[in-house]
Amino acid sequence: MAYDSSDPTASSRTLERLRANLGHLSTSTLRELDNTLPWYRRLSSDERSALGLVAQNGIAAFVSWYEHPSSPGWVLSDVFGTAPTELTRSISLQRALQLIRTVVQVVEDRVPELAPVDEQVALREAVLRYSREVAFAAADVYARAAETRGSWDTRLEALAVDGILRGENTDALQSRFAALGWKTQHNITVMVGPSPSGTNAGFVAGLRRAAGRFADDVLVGIQGDRLILVLGNVVDKEPAYHRLSDLFAPGPVVYGPLAAGFDEATAAAQAAFAGMAVAKAWPAAPRPVAADDLWPERVISGDETARRALLANIYRPLVAASNGLAETLGSYLQLGHSLEATARELFVHANTVRYRLRRVCDVTGWDPLIPREAFVLQTALVVGRLAAPAKPAAERPNGRA
Repeated sequence: MAYDSSDPTASSRTLERLRANLGHLSTSTLRELDNTLPWYRRLSSDERSALGLVAQNGIAAFVSWYEHPSSPGWVLSDVFGTAPTELTRSISLQRALQLIRTVVQVVEDRVPELAPVDEQVALREAVLRYSREVAFAAADVYARAAETRGSWDTRLEALAVDGILRGENTDALQSRFAALGWKTQHNITVMVGPSPSGTNAGFVAGLRRAAGRFADDVLVGIQGDRLILVLGNVVDKEPAYHRLSDLFAPGPVVYGPLAAGFDEATAAAQAAFAGMAVAKAWPAAPRPVAADDLWPERVISGDETARRALLANIYRPLVAASNGLAETLGSYLQLGHSLEATARELFVHANTVRYRLRRVCDVTGWDPLIPREAFVLQTALVVGRLAAPAKPAAERPNGRA
């Protein structure tokens, strides 16, 4: 006998039994969930309570639907009610379907108790139709939750990237990054470059997956025509940076210095942006280029951070090393990179000049025999001389520095 809602006599008998057994069915369902689903037992009491409410609502809603099967709008509101958020946080869609299957199984197993013999087939068919509707409704709940979560994550990601650039409080940054699933606490890199045209959610997701092959954590930010990658714990940095630069549109790509933690991430990001602003001043710059390799251009543009970096990393170590390194370097650069002219200027042997220039490289990490690195060293000398207090005229040497 097929289920026919137009038969008031048949439905009234079954409905009466269903209503009378609502409490018993709910209790049996909760017991069955606890006995058959190990993951359900591992949930917290609040989570089990929320899911138990969904199961009880499902049984109660089935009775209403059995009476009026032509009204499908009840599914989301009556079964799930305010539970979608709790449901999607507590369990996966697969487990939600297992829960629904258990509820349906409990009702189906008790069909002989719930309906007269001539209505049992109809009741089983109704249970199957109902379970299909609830399954579709559950899938819709998860799809909407995923869409909402994706939109929220995108906004939160943009806020996290912007927070780094603005120098937001370290604790606030860590909180936002943690909310996005970021796990890296050290070795943070920021890359900046031109953004490809026509960026959308699909492009950003693909970009994040591609960058994820080279770093443990990745955040993507797009600000106007700039694409920003925040990378955590990049493996094999130099090859990775070159591969990652292919994700940007044509043009200069700059990566900031490695930040030891969130407290240094803002400075690293600002260095990358400062380098991006002046990268065009070095037409032969590699792609990508380190922000620290653009110190001279950044100083000329008025970047105070680059000026302090040249002082701390080049000029002061040279002066502290003594042995005439700063004087020798200054003469060598001023005299057209000539070893012999420098030796005559300083009244030393040419080999002494060579030795001192090698020492300059050892002390600073920059080689004066390479033209580009010599330019960095020369800029550092200029910055250092301007920063150093002027000596009294009597103390100034007669020769050129």
